[in-house]
Amino acid sequence: MENRLDAKYWDDRYREQQTGWDIGSPSTPLKEYIDHLTDVNQAILVPGCGNGYEVEYLLQKGFTNVTVIDLAPTLTCKLTEKLARWNGKELTILTGNFFDHSGSYDLILEQTFFCALDPSLRIDYVETMFRLLKPGGRLAGVLFNREFPGGPPFGGSLQEYETLFSPFAKKSIEPCNNSIPSRMGTELFIRLEKQAG
Repeated sequence: MENRLDAKYWDDRYREQQTGWDIGSPSTPLKEYIDHLTDVNQAILVPGCGNGYEVEYLLQKGFTNVTVIDLAPTLTCKLTEKLARWNGKELTILTGNFFDHSGSYDLILEQTFFCALDPSLRIDYVETMFRLLKPGGRLAGVLFNREFPGGPPFGGSLQEYETLFSPFAKKSIEPCNNSIPSRMGTELFIRLEKQAG
């Protein structure tokens, strides 16, 4: 199987605009989650940020400490231009592999990153998320509750996620009631919290 973590694979997808997952705006479940966040100074990471709609929404809402990381240099270059007014101040844009990233975050937002990874990397995903979160830090976002032939995207199920995310002290994994029409009934919203102190 082709290495789905290969920067060239993803860079080619963006250069050739083969981005069928791109909905052109922030995901409704994540947008509504962001609307309820009150601490605009918390350290937030968005891995595999894509075209950064949720990132731009965070910045427009006044969040001051947002970091994004993506493998595709075509994409991060585009984001540097698109989000220039925040870049280097409220926003840090990184080109690189999430699994090699080091940092310390209060909140990590998940939106179509998990489903882009080969399923063999899921335990690594959980371990890396756990490492990057501060004590009491949270991982929140959207996962698919369905299967896809081939992939990416790669699907999954509630039962799998319950087991996979067992290291987290607090877990809420519930069906999204506010998905976009084409994804209605196929998405779960996760709220996971690392043990405090």
